[in-house]
Amino acid sequence: MNRFVLNLFDASHEQRIAGVTSFVGEDATGCFGIQANHARFMTTLVFGLARFSLSTDAWQYLALPGAVVYFNNNELTVSTRHFLIDTDLERISTLLEQQLIAEEENLHAIRESLHRMEQAMMKRMLALKHKTGWQS
Repeated sequence: MNRFVLNLFDASHEQRIAGVTSFVGEDATGCFGIQANHARFMTTLVFGLARFSLSTDAWQYLALPGAVVYFNNNELTVSTRHFLIDTDLERISTLLEQQLIAEEENLHAIRESLHRMEQAMMKRMLALKHKTGWQS
């Protein structure tokens, strides 16, 4: 069986996995699969699970918050902010759900912070307008 190399890169580490026989992911158009000697290919994965198999193992699941995928010269490179790998679908699904909830909470906190900064800036501009007699 033909094999290829899977290179995983995120913000804090990288992992190289040799002996991959197939990869299944999902982009905006739907699910797709890659096997060894595939033509050059590039796409962006959606938030969720991808999977890959090695010749000796069952599927391994790859949880990620979106990624850029590039296949060339029998190497698949996946670049993302963060990834998790596990052989247990239920466990990695739970971890992915927890990650999604945490990201949503962080996004909400950032939006609140930006809103407070915007309000403070408007108050400061109004105070400067009244202090200097600035006319609009």
